Amino acid sequence: MISDRIEAKWITAFEEIFQACKAGRDETAVILSESQSRDLNVHLAELALARMGVTFYHLRVPTPRSTAPAILRSTGTALCLTGQDKAVAALAAADFVVDMTLEGLMHTRETRRILRGGARILNVSNEHPDALERMRPDDSLKARTLDAVRTCRQAQVMTVTSGAGTDLTVNMAGNTSVGVWGWTDRPGTLAHWPGGIVVSFPAAGSVNGRLVFQPGDMNLTFKRYFDTEVSFTVKDDYVTAVEGKGADARLMRDYLSAFGDKEAYATSHVGWGLNRAARYEALTMYSARDTNCTELRAVAGNCLYSTGANEFAGRFTRGHFDLPMMGCTIAVDGIAVVEQGFLL
Repeated sequence: MISDRIEAKWITAFEEIFQACKAGRDETAVILSESQSRDLNVHLAELALARMGVTFYHLRVPTPRSTAPAILRSTGTALCLTGQDKAVAALAAADFVVDMTLEGLMHTRETRRILRGGARILNVSNEHPDALERMRPDDSLKARTLDAVRTCRQAQVMTVTSGAGTDLTVNMAGNTSVGVWGWTDRPGTLAHWPGGIVVSFPAAGSVNGRLVFQPGDMNLTFKRYFDTEVSFTVKDDYVTAVEGKGADARLMRDYLSAFGDKEAYATSHVGWGLNRAARYEALTMYSARDTNCTELRAVAGNCLYSTGANEFAGRFTRGHFDLPMMGCTIAVDGIAVVEQGFLL
């Protein structure tokens, strides 16, 4: 974007999402940020809560020194609360936490403690507010997401296939399925904005098959579309082979191997996008600085396969790939929910 000045319309967008979260004057809200957070969004959150008359304070922690062997981007795992026990206790005591960290609290180890305290967390993804403004609260999206969650929680098997050769099977027994429509109004829950996605975190040893990424599919860690074909072989949750002749495959092999950690190759979650307002071409419209690619995860009809942390299978790692695939057919217990990339 050309200018990062505050716009009244963006304050209104933040106010609308906080209203959907039922942030009220009888509650205490905490804005959690780190020293490298996007100041524009932090200011918009402060102004929106003030306009609503909600009591709030701002908890800001330092962005920690990187100790990872590779560059961390779009992981969903903020590391800024590591060792910050008093900050975590303060967040757990709040009613409403506005998470403005760079990577978000989705997979962060301290998040469960905050949620157990009864706080509800809204992660405002590190996007330019122009993108956030387009992803306003949508009751029809909420209904669609809840229906998808019920489908996954009752399922025994999910399959993902494509004409390019993708053939993946997910045993859904014992999985944990969650849906995010962009806001949360229930204590002890977390949502991210933008939303519109359902994902299942499979139990250990539940994912097997082959994934074939085609040009135009998305690598959100690298914030780019695939230019060349890449295939994954997945056995008992773990990617055992990354094959392809182009730069995409080489970059992925190098990145995964850099962690020196078997869990970086593990399946994190599998699901699909539900948000018809999310735009597939968004990655071409924003610079890498101005997007965390959350919108791309929610594009209606994409199949989202992700590697890395899966707390429900007892796995934690700093490495993470979110890899939305277009043109796939996803079936749950034999019934298609996405057909050749089109949400049914």
